[in-house]
Amino acid sequence: MNNPRGPQSPGGQASQTGPQGGARSIDALTMGQGLRLEDLVDREALQEVCKSFHALFGIPVRIYATDGAFLADSVQEQAMCVYLQSLRDGRSACASTVGAVKSADPGPTGEATHPCFTGALYRIVGLDYDGRRLGRVIIGPFLPAEVREVPRSLLRIDAGIEPEKARDLLPKMPRARTDTVTRIAKHLQAVLDLILFSGHRALLTSQMHLASVRESYRELQEQNQKLTESYERLKELDRLKSNFLATVSHELRTPLTSILGYGEMLAEGIGGPLNPEQLEFVQTIREKGEQLLSLIKSLLDQSKLESGTLSLRPADVAIGSVLEDVAATLLPSALRKGLKLEVDVAPRIPILRGDAERLRQVFTNLAENAVKFTPAGGTVRLVALTEAAGEPEDDMGYVLFAARPTAVLARVEDTGIGIPEAEHGKIFDAFYQVDGSSTREHGGTGLGLSIVKRIVEMHGGTISVGNGGTEGRPRGTAFTVRFPLETR
Repeated sequence: MNNPRGPQSPGGQASQTGPQGGARSIDALTMGQGLRLEDLVDREALQEVCKSFHALFGIPVRIYATDGAFLADSVQEQAMCVYLQSLRDGRSACASTVGAVKSADPGPTGEATHPCFTGALYRIVGLDYDGRRLGRVIIGPFLPAEVREVPRSLLRIDAGIEPEKARDLLPKMPRARTDTVTRIAKHLQAVLDLILFSGHRALLTSQMHLASVRESYRELQEQNQKLTESYERLKELDRLKSNFLATVSHELRTPLTSILGYGEMLAEGIGGPLNPEQLEFVQTIREKGEQLLSLIKSLLDQSKLESGTLSLRPADVAIGSVLEDVAATLLPSALRKGLKLEVDVAPRIPILRGDAERLRQVFTNLAENAVKFTPAGGTVRLVALTEAAGEPEDDMGYVLFAARPTAVLARVEDTGIGIPEAEHGKIFDAFYQVDGSSTREHGGTGLGLSIVKRIVEMHGGTISVGNGGTEGRPRGTAFTVRFPLETR
């Protein structure tokens, strides 16, 4: 009679879903539909409530869910119950009483009393919250104060019962006045109601937070999906653009080569003598044709770089020789503009492994820009030197203990108009122009530096831009290309 528990999960607790067992519908939790006692109150908290009441009043307390699932109790096995369990008919009678108590309905009033054949009573109290019944509390068994003699129902329960032993054990059951138990029940209801309110509020807060997180996650997934789709569309557009540029550039180069060839034959008089004005027109055609051919080559290079089809032909390269070749090529243009073109190559520069033709393209592009943006009377310098971890203290130290070079630096400096620092991070983007207006003074497509950067990176190097001129008096622009040396 002392242990009317329901089905349990391993560990003595009925299975549950709630804050620990799974998410519940927010609407259901708010309106109370499907709300369960175990969703609102932790089992350990219910167990502590039962223990405290048992310690105060000495009467067993058990708590069940509406479906009969056991949640918590504080029960001390009574000597009378142990004795009756040792009798066959007594054991059967105890089981019947326990079953009746567990299934007893407190009814609309929320309270009910069930008698035991021992003369003891059980008080069943409904646990209601927000107008809905969530569980039941069973208080007892307790012996009413007015019971002084062993009831006949106890003596007739089993033929083998010993009246004297029953008379000795009955007073050991917890005794209480009926009105006292009623006050205990109301007090227990009030305590549990307060706990349920706090648990409901905490549960709502937790579930609302969970719903907010889920909504944010859903929105984030939608945004990620949109970004993925946009990224795929941009990739496809970029691929189509590269294919278009490659196709158009290739188709333009063939007729342009013929135009340049016929222009050259006209300039040489193969088609007959030309007067000075006609010769000037032909020279203009050739000059603009060369510019267009250079643009087409840049477009083709850019397309190959984006598609990953541009290949290098590695070989041993002396960076000093590359810079000298570039200077020799651009010297006529520099002299026509009134510029000083200098080459400064430090001694003992290590040989690089790379594509000489592509490296020449890199420094030709940088030097052409320097000549283009430097006014008359300025200077363009091509510098090659090594970078080392430390410097020797004297000449003898240089010979014996010179620091091992870690990189080769190639720099193109000018004293021209310079590049604003705010633009330094953008100038290597394809088709970007510092002066993007339609009336800009200097022409160009904005592809040169983008191609330069890609080729330098294909060689394992890096390129940076800064101020040129002398220390303390910055002027112009300085591009520095760094090629790390392999460590052996």
